Amino acid sequence: MTDEGREQLSVFEARIRHLMFLHDELKLQHAQLKEILEEKNQTISQLQTELQTLHESYGNLKQALTISLDGSDVKETRQELSRLVREIDKCISMLINN
Repeated sequence: MTDEGREQLSVFEARIRHLMFLHDELKLQHAQLKEILEEKNQTISQLQTELQTLHESYGNLKQALTISLDGSDVKETRQELSRLVREIDKCISMLINN
C-alpha cells in the first residue's frame, strides 16, 4: 500500500470514529428527549384529570346553585329539574330493558 493509500485509510478511520462519536451523542440525546417526553405526557395526563375534576365540580356547583331556590330564576330551575328527571327516566328505562 502506498503512502497516499495509508493516508486515505487514516482519514477514513478518523471520519468513521467521528461518525461513531456523533452516533453515540445522538443516542444519548434521544434517550434524554424520550425521558422529557414521558415526563411531559405524565404532566398532561395529570392536568387532564385535574381539568375533568374541575369540570365536574363546576357542573355540580352550577346544579346546586340552580336547584337552590332564591326566587330569582325559578324558570331555569324548573327546566334543570325537568332535564334531570328526563335523564333519570332514561336511565331507568335502560335498566328495565336490559
